[in-house]
This record gives sequence, structure tokens and C-alpha cells, in this order.
Amino acid sequence: MKEILDAILSSDSTSADFANVKLPESYRAVTLHKDEEQMFAGLASRDKDPRRSLHLDDVPLPELGPGEALVAVMASAVNYNTVWSSIFEPVSTFGFLERYGRLSPLTKRHDLPYHVLGSDLAGVVLRTGAGVNAWKPGDEVVAHCLSVELESSDGHNDTMMDPEQRIWGFETNFGGLAQLALVKTNQLMPKPAHLTWEEAASPGLVNSTAYRQLVSRNGAGMKQGDNVLIWGASGGLGSYATQYALAGGATPVCVVSSPEKADICRAMGAEAIIDRSAEGYKFWKDEQNQDPREWKRFGGRIRELTGGEDVDIVFEHPGRETFGASVYVTRKGGTIVTCASTSGYMHQYDNRYLWMSLKRIVGSHFANYREAWEANRLVAKGKIHPTLSKVYTLEQTGQASLDVHQNRHQGKVGVLCLAPEEGLGVRDAELRAEHLPAINRFRDI
Repeated sequence: MKEILDAILSSDSTSADFANVKLPESYRAVTLHKDEEQMFAGLASRDKDPRRSLHLDDVPLPELGPGEALVAVMASAVNYNTVWSSIFEPVSTFGFLERYGRLSPLTKRHDLPYHVLGSDLAGVVLRTGAGVNAWKPGDEVVAHCLSVELESSDGHNDTMMDPEQRIWGFETNFGGLAQLALVKTNQLMPKPAHLTWEEAASPGLVNSTAYRQLVSRNGAGMKQGDNVLIWGASGGLGSYATQYALAGGATPVCVVSSPEKADICRAMGAEAIIDRSAEGYKFWKDEQNQDPREWKRFGGRIRELTGGEDVDIVFEHPGRETFGASVYVTRKGGTIVTCASTSGYMHQYDNRYLWMSLKRIVGSHFANYREAWEANRLVAKGKIHPTLSKVYTLEQTGQASLDVHQNRHQGKVGVLCLAPEEGLGVRDAELRAEHLPAINRFRDI
């Protein structure tokens, strides 16, 4: 591994140098173990500790297949799917690997008694498989997490519709929380030159998800002048939604849970902010019944901030806890677009406020390659900025996942993999200097 790292850190390395570097027989990776699937049985979600289930193991180097790339991972990041994986909720990810393994002899590689996690990376291509022309050893890349087979016609208008669509490092093996990773080459995108490895690794999943959910015609199709309600506006997803709303001429109404998170939204440029903890919103009377009076109070607060207007779009991801309120406060003809359910999957809402007011609920899941490419391009141009708040080592991934599980984090948390320290990998110092305050925004608060 030292030879690989030396080549990456050297300014003189050529593509041929990377193509000829000796590959190790094994590498270090953050894994789950299949024989521990039941380790948290009987515990409430909040009591499940990722530090117990996530292991740092030496694992064998996987075989490289056609259309694939082996990437030396300098940095990765923790997403909520890492948390779900680590606590085996809502299901064990080993079921995903088993089903994928039945697809073909090549995908059988993924069905293993261990699962290498991670759906983000920034690194350097070491090898490419047969049929790859667009990428070569030595290319500095980031990866989006959409894995598709594209053998069905269904996926050729929007690759997210491919019946064999999966999230790499969650529903497939050989993810990015490791020294090396195996990806399809149609997951690769150029690394933004002005960012460090850890900064470049952090936007991938959440930036692309927010772009499709809010900006793309496949999501809400946000336009100038829209009022956009953003739950968790300083978090991993919400911080990108807030940036897209501001950059696109919309007005974000940012919902946060503390004064510190409100300050982050103000630093991004948002003015309409609701601290739901300080204002005491309780949308559920008990486990079975919501409180429409709280929906109404929440809607009134939104109108105070928007000059009497309701929101055109709700950027939803908490799910059960907030969904009834989200449907209620959306304007007539507006859109609730949802990509997750971190507080619970069984949503309840009063359908009268949906059908009689001609509102739409749109499901959104990650992004297709084009959407991910556009989202990454905006980062590379300095239009959208990483929201990295803290960086952990690969050995500390369990703690990083626990912090995300318990919502102790702001924005995104990064993980150093092969990178020996923070701050490496910047190729465009001039562009970086221009945007440094925004790049460090989440680290300075």
C-alpha cells in the first residue's frame, strides 16, 4: 500500500506509473460481519451502537470485471445508509448482497460473509477493466453511488428506473470506507481540483440526492421565486438543499433543531429560519395521533417568514415525524418531495389536504449519472460547496457512525482512508482561495 500512496503523493507520477504499481493481495476496510446480524436483537434503534458492529479488517482484493475500476481511496464519508447498515435496519444488508450475487457469476463476488461499506470516495484510479475507455490509471476521481446493470429498457430514459439499480457500498459490496474500492466506471466523475481529498469525498451521495430531489425535473423542478421548506437544513442533505435553493433564486425556509444549526444556515445566506426545538413544535400527541393544531401553528410561522405565502416545495426526509405537517403546510398545487424516512417509514397524513388542494407527493431516490455529474460540476465550479464539519480516521468509523446516528454532527463527516493527513490533494489553489470561507463554513461554527 505504501507504493500506491507514494505514487499518489508524488507530483511526478504518470499514468504508466499507476498502471504498473503492484497491487496488494488484501487491503483494510470497514466491514460488517454476517454472523453478527442479530447482535442488536431486542434493542431500540437509539440503543444500537455502530462501534460494536463495524470492524476494520484485512479483506482480499476483489477480481476486477468488465466496465469496472479499482480505485485507491484517499478519503470517504459517513452517510445515513452507513448507520442503517451498521444497526441492521430496516433489514440486514446481507440480504441485498445475496440477491445481487444470484444475478450473474460476476456479481457472485459480492455475496460474502462480510460487507465493505461506504457510498462516497475521492481517490485515484489504479486499474480499469475490459471495455473501459473514458478513464485511465492515475485519474483523480470521485464516485457517485448508483450501480446499474442497464440490461433492461426501463433504465435507458432515467437510470434510476433500472430494475437492477442499487446503491454501491450499501446494496453492493466493496464500498468506499476502505483503502481500495471497486466501482463501475460509469460511477466515476472528475475530482474537484480546488478541494482536498476529504472535502471532495463528502458531497457525493447527499449532493446528488439533493440535486435530483429539488432541482431536477425528476424531482420538484424548483424554479426562481419558489418558497422551499427544508427539514434539517444544516444536516447532510439539508445543507445542500439550502445551497441549491439560494443558488437557484428560491427562498429556503430552514428548519433546524438548535441555535448553532440556525447560525450555520445564516452563514450559508438563509434568512427564514425556524428553530423547531426553541419554538416547541410537537406534531404528535402520542404514538398514534398527530396534532393538527401544531400543523396550523407551524404553517402560520412559515407565513410570517415568507410575507404571507405558503411553501411551494417541501424537501422531506425525516418521514413519519414530520410528514403530516409537510403535507398540510404545502401550498395548493405544491409538491412534497421525499427521499428518506429517518424518523420512521410509516407516514401518516390527512389526505384531504392533498387531494382537495391538488398537491403532489414525489418519491426521489439518489440520482442518475447525469444528475450526479451536474451536481459534481457545480461543486467543481465553486457554485456549491462541501459541508464537511469533522474528519475521522478509518479506525474511527464506528465513532463517526455513532455521531451521525445520534445527530451530533453538522453537515457531513469525512473519513481519511489512504490519506495520511487532512489538507492534501488540492490542485487549484487559486480557485480554493476564492471560496475558502465557504469551504470551511461548517468547520468554523
